[in-house]
Amino acid sequence: MKMKKYIAPSIAEAMKNIRAELGEDAVIINSKVVETKKFFGLVKQKHFEVLAGVDQIEIQPKTDHLPDLNFDQKKNLSSPIQHEQKNDSSEDLKKELADLKSMVKSIQRQSQENNYPEQLLTIIEFLKQQELNDELITKISDELFAHYEKLDANVSQKELWQMVEHNLRTRLERLPMGGITYEKKFINVLGPTGVGKTTTIAKIAARSVLEKKKKVGFITTDTYRIAAIEQLKTYANLLQAPIEVVYNTKDYKKAIEKMSNVDLVFIDTAGRNYKEEKYVDDLKQLINFDDEVESFLVLALTSKERDMERIIEQFKDFPIQKFIFTKIDETNTIGTMYNLMIKYNKGLAYYTDGQEVPEDIKEANLNNLLDLFFQGEFK
Repeated sequence: MKMKKYIAPSIAEAMKNIRAELGEDAVIINSKVVETKKFFGLVKQKHFEVLAGVDQIEIQPKTDHLPDLNFDQKKNLSSPIQHEQKNDSSEDLKKELADLKSMVKSIQRQSQENNYPEQLLTIIEFLKQQELNDELITKISDELFAHYEKLDANVSQKELWQMVEHNLRTRLERLPMGGITYEKKFINVLGPTGVGKTTTIAKIAARSVLEKKKKVGFITTDTYRIAAIEQLKTYANLLQAPIEVVYNTKDYKKAIEKMSNVDLVFIDTAGRNYKEEKYVDDLKQLINFDDEVESFLVLALTSKERDMERIIEQFKDFPIQKFIFTKIDETNTIGTMYNLMIKYNKGLAYYTDGQEVPEDIKEANLNNLLDLFFQGEFK
């Protein structure tokens, strides 16, 4: 790819120069606002730096230099290449438009932030470091700035932090919080491979036995990993709980019948790549998601937010009200947790912060979640 940096006084001027030199297929790779000072720092001037690039496509040979071919042969020779280039141009155009929209939003945010006082910039930087999404940060920042101007800057840093906390609280308080309700017999735990479902189930089950004096049982459909079955059997033995391994729908029905004398049945589903729709459909065929089942989706905070969003979309037709987030101890930023809860209107049952059973799991409540996010920033 050929790349070049362009400097211009406006975005329009930069785009004009890019198209003139690199052509219509050029895409925006990065952009930023740069501020320079003139006349000993007394005058500030802004300009835009835009990094653009274009794929270098080998030009097809002209068919008019092939006298031994007739018109139809020349046409057939050139058509596939032209069609491929047309498709490539269409995809590049879509990408360019997406990049341009992202660039404009980024520049607008940067321009707004240049007007913010230092008090607000400190808070905004914290929200960015926690990886709260840009749209939410912008909304919070605008509300803070409006309040700041209304009070003629007569507001303390602590008050601003409290406003941010109130803003986030308002968005979260409508979502359901807390662990299993003990109102339904079957606890169905879903999630992709590697997020720690089996260990999480063991933690919840152990607390149900130790704290609530419940009699529990286990059903596992994870027949793809022998280690997962053995792990769950170990926990079942420690809790003196029955366990059934299920391979198909017939096995599942038999397992349900065998669990008639227990209070709670924890279902450990197979850890698969649930970005693939096929595996989600297989799960629908195997598990019964009726009124007696309480379902949770487990996600690891060490995963990319886009990957988690794709998994959530795959489970959109499942009766899931709350998430369980694992591996919170393995990351320094937890904004993703709040982004997903707010975006998908899902509450939080638990979050885990280690491998110890049953210690390293916390039942979610709103106050603890906010304390976790702000880390005592304004206390």
